[in-house]
Amino acid sequence: MDLFSETTLKCSKLITQHYSTSFTLGIKTLDKRFHLPIYAIYGYVRYADEIVDTFHDHNKKELLERFETDTYLAIKEKISLNPVLHSFQMVVNKFKIPHHMIDAFLHSMKMDLNNENYNQAGYEEYIYGSAEVVGLMCLKVFCEGDEIEYSKLEPSAKRLGAAFQKVNFLRDLKSDFKERGRVYFPGVNFENFTEEDKTTIEADIAADFDAALEGIKRLPKGAKAGVYLAYIYYLQLFKKIKNLPSSKILSERVRVPDMKKMLLLSKTLLLNRLNALV
Repeated sequence: MDLFSETTLKCSKLITQHYSTSFTLGIKTLDKRFHLPIYAIYGYVRYADEIVDTFHDHNKKELLERFETDTYLAIKEKISLNPVLHSFQMVVNKFKIPHHMIDAFLHSMKMDLNNENYNQAGYEEYIYGSAEVVGLMCLKVFCEGDEIEYSKLEPSAKRLGAAFQKVNFLRDLKSDFKERGRVYFPGVNFENFTEEDKTTIEADIAADFDAALEGIKRLPKGAKAGVYLAYIYYLQLFKKIKNLPSSKILSERVRVPDMKKMLLLSKTLLLNRLNALV
């Protein structure tokens, strides 16, 4: 059983490495004891996201419903032959991740099936489930059962997840709007996406980043460097987006070059070694 469990965790690690360079680098910067649990969370949310984003030749609704049923069965029985679900259930059970977080995440994935134009309430609901609770799941791992510490850091973790997701929305405007018909930002006409629209969205994201940094400063030592790396990577991506006109955002996908990511990694490791992160 130990070999099986270890193998499933390594499957989640492989998924993370293939899907996200930035998160892989961030996880490597965490204390080693956090690596596999965070890989397990990422693998789980990535596969759910894949169902709604890319499985166009299949019945997405049925696949997502089956994924949800199998998720809770795995958590209850503490085993699954699906390696992603088995590794995820281990983390859920070990770190006591509340089921309402999983419910909220899966609910947001279901919202994506409808390609809605969101009002403010729906926008906040979607971000909470798709991003904020993922940050809270990771925080459960980082706090290792310390509920007092978790409660102190919870607001900042939510703001960090929100910042990441909103940056993703801006980065992916072209594919979300033109290819998938999704409009996440409320009250914005993407047929006429103005500089004023972009500036308003950016001010909201900047406030999330500022609030998130306060929480990063208070993270447990073994988690701080990895989360800080993800923070400065997304901040760099955000700065690139801010420097582009609104017309460019709808015509191209902005990214941070791999060389820049490696420089950010080197800087983070050096600061961490000098105990001078934030």
